[in-house]
Amino acid sequence: MIARLLRPRAAPGDAHRIVPPTGITAVLTAFVAATMSFLAVFALALLFSTDRLADRWGGALAQTATIRISAPPEQTGEQIDLTLAILKQTPGVESARPLTSAEKAGLLEPWLGPEMPVDGLLLPELIEIVETPEGLDAEGLRLRLRAEVPGAVFDDHGRWRAPLIAAADRLRMIGSGAVAAIALSLAAMVTLAASAALAANTRVIEVLRLIGARDHFVVRAFTMRFTLRALTGAAAGTLLGLVALLAIPRAPSADTFFADLGLRGAEWAVLLVIPPVAGALAYIATRLTAVRKLREMR
Repeated sequence: MIARLLRPRAAPGDAHRIVPPTGITAVLTAFVAATMSFLAVFALALLFSTDRLADRWGGALAQTATIRISAPPEQTGEQIDLTLAILKQTPGVESARPLTSAEKAGLLEPWLGPEMPVDGLLLPELIEIVETPEGLDAEGLRLRLRAEVPGAVFDDHGRWRAPLIAAADRLRMIGSGAVAAIALSLAAMVTLAASAALAANTRVIEVLRLIGARDHFVVRAFTMRFTLRALTGAAAGTLLGLVALLAIPRAPSADTFFADLGLRGAEWAVLLVIPPVAGALAYIATRLTAVRKLREMR
């Protein structure tokens, strides 16, 4: 009867008050949550940026192909006309046109520079092909060109697309691994901090048990305290990451990776998920640690 009268009757929202609000565990939990959330912002930005860049590059190359014609100058015009006639008869070809001298010079500009005179260079003729969504029979077209236009070489850009797709897949794996490592690191640090707090408050827990407090009350108290700390730190870290992401200068060219670095449109809403996820990880880690520690104290 006495124990029942002395039993703490704190509301569920006040249970965390039995845990000291200050100390190294409070600072450590909030700091780790803020740091990991800050890193999570950039890991997610890397994931989304990689997806956009891969889609843009892959999409630009997926529906296009090129035919390179290397022939003596007196035969070049005839071979171009013959190649265009073959392409008109080829299913899956939406359009085909020879590239102009200015367009060929633009293709060489990243390697030779804008001031390099390319007019005197003996460059092969290039025919740009735009495919229909159904695509064309690349092997069949190669065989026909080989038989009728010996100087024509068909390139479906497969050798360019494959490394891009492989690089994008690896970057996705790295980004996903980084997000997973951040989550595991946060859970591990919260576990250590909760374990230290429980060890430091052994006397408090013993007194609570003496006056009739049940273990689930103590578990709830520590869980709520560390969850609130993680939520606060994660919110601050996410806000700092957002500010840092907005401060990244935009690249002048839209064809570079840094032009895509960041979040676009609805992707910004993903940042709202970071603090709740951090709080959920802290809740699970603290609850498991508290239950285990209280069993050891019996």
